Order: sequence, then structure tokens, then C-alpha cells
Amino acid sequence: MSTNKAKGNFGENLASKYLIKNNYLIIERNFRNKIGEVDIIANKEDTIVFIEVKARSSLRYGYPYEAVNKRKQQKLKMLAVSYVKMRNLEEKQIRFDIIEVYLRNSSINHIQNAFCD
Repeated sequence: MSTNKAKGNFGENLASKYLIKNNYLIIERNFRNKIGEVDIIANKEDTIVFIEVKARSSLRYGYPYEAVNKRKQQKLKMLAVSYVKMRNLEEKQIRFDIIEVYLRNSSINHIQNAFCD
């Protein structure tokens, strides 16, 4: 895979298949507004899950989850608040997950409750 965009798309597709296989209902992919973008929004057992997917072909720059720094977490939290209000889902619980995709062997590490809301 040559471009970061292609790697990202491949990673998101792999993550989506994994989530469906594990009984998540994908509500939206690549939801975007003026605040930013979240890769996947899914529903699992009455919880809205905001999922950041990080795909890497090597660990040269650290583990994928390390790219979801405090700044990115704040953006995801603001996106979640905006999304929940926009869709009238205030009564639902929310959770933030990170899915690491290792491209060399197409493996996944799913970190549930990666950070607090």
C-alpha cells in the first residue's frame, strides 16, 4: 500500500469487518463536522461507541494507540457530544474505543474504553 489514505481505508475496512463479526452495528463511518472526524460510530448493547482506527505497517513511530493523544481525545469527545445532540441520543451511554490495525499481518487489537468521556 503506497499512500497513507489507502492504508487508512484498508485499516478502517478491516476494523469494520471485525466489529460486525463481534456484533457491533455500524451506524456511520467517517462522520465529519466542523470539529473534525471520527472513523466509526457503532452501537453495541445500547451503547454508542466512537471508534478511532489507527493502522500501521511498522512500530517505527510507536504503537498505533499512541497517536490518539490528549488533543485527539478532546476532539473526539467534542465530536461525540455534537453527534449525540444532533441525533437526539442523549439517553444513550457512550464509549471511546481505539482499534489498532497491524498491516503486516492484518491483525487487530481492540482497546475498549480507551479513554473516559
